[in-house]
Amino acid sequence: MDAGEIVGGGIVAESRKAIENMIAILHEAGYGLEDVVRVGVWLDDPRDFWTFNGVYAQYFGANPPARACVQSRMMIDCKVEVDCVAYKAKGGQF
Repeated sequence: MDAGEIVGGGIVAESRKAIENMIAILHEAGYGLEDVVRVGVWLDDPRDFWTFNGVYAQYFGANPPARACVQSRMMIDCKVEVDCVAYKAKGGQF
């Protein structure tokens, strides 16, 4: 992960970096994408939804977790922000 620096290259590059940062944080906590049950997405421009969705599908495949996606004015000069909730069942049960 970078130290809070925004990557250049537009929505595709920022989407990849945001998801890769999320994956790195998950791995540090002992989780993986298979443990993600919900993703929150904030887009600066709603017209970027389909482009973001294409990048998102590259990471989560055909059966992605629940997701909320909203338009939001960003506090910093970026195009996308993501967060997630991950869960691992103990002993294979909820």
